[in-house]
Amino acid sequence: MNADDTTDATVRTNGSAAAALLAAGIGAFALSVLAVAADRIAPIQRAMIFYRPTGPLSGVTTSAILIWLLAWVALDRIWRSRTVALRPVSVAAFTLLVLSLLLTFPPLADLL
Repeated sequence: MNADDTTDATVRTNGSAAAALLAAGIGAFALSVLAVAADRIAPIQRAMIFYRPTGPLSGVTTSAILIWLLAWVALDRIWRSRTVALRPVSVAAFTLLVLSLLLTFPPLADLL
């Protein structure tokens, strides 16, 4: 075993973890955007009714989950075998989470 073999054996990738982290931020942001849109725009509200007893909430949550899963799968396929810089990914995910919380905060949501 030479030195190159040990280096290759210890290389670890974090792409899948980074994909999961960023996808969570994307999913949270999608949930808040869809919730605000379904609350304010009648055609979107009607389109989001997947199950009548729960109203548009059924479509909002289902759509947000689908967006989260699609983002996770897509990012994981791109980053799976890579080592990704976690700081910018974490900042982006945290920023999306903060924006999603702000969008669903009633006084701010009412301004839109």
